[in-house]
Amino acid sequence: QVQLVESGGGLVQAGGSLRLSCAGSGDTFSTYTMGWFRQAPGKEREFVAAISWAGGSTYYPDSVKGRFTISRDNAKNTVYLQMNSLKPEDTAVYYCAARRWVSTVGSEYDYWGQGTQVTVSS
Repeated sequence: QVQLVESGGGLVQAGGSLRLSCAGSGDTFSTYTMGWFRQAPGKEREFVAAISWAGGSTYYPDSVKGRFTISRDNAKNTVYLQMNSLKPEDTAVYYCAARRWVSTVGSEYDYWGQGTQVTVSS
């Protein structure tokens, strides 16, 4: 079992940057695919990024490709989401999640953090 805690959210102006962190517990963290998802008020949860257990493969939707970068440090049991060139439409609660195999589908993830709010002002 994995417990996840996100941090790093906040208020930023459009065009700015934020780096989210997700700290995982347990000695099996390095065996999990990690994903980031987001949910804005009144909208469905949206896939943002995923990274394979060793970090060799990353996945992004077109909406964030080239602006967001997912990375992980298995020695620290932490996954990161670097967000650059932020837009007001990136405003949402951001969640990290874990599962054994790579997926971009939120319902396939087994473990979730509590979320961190990101607000981008115009």
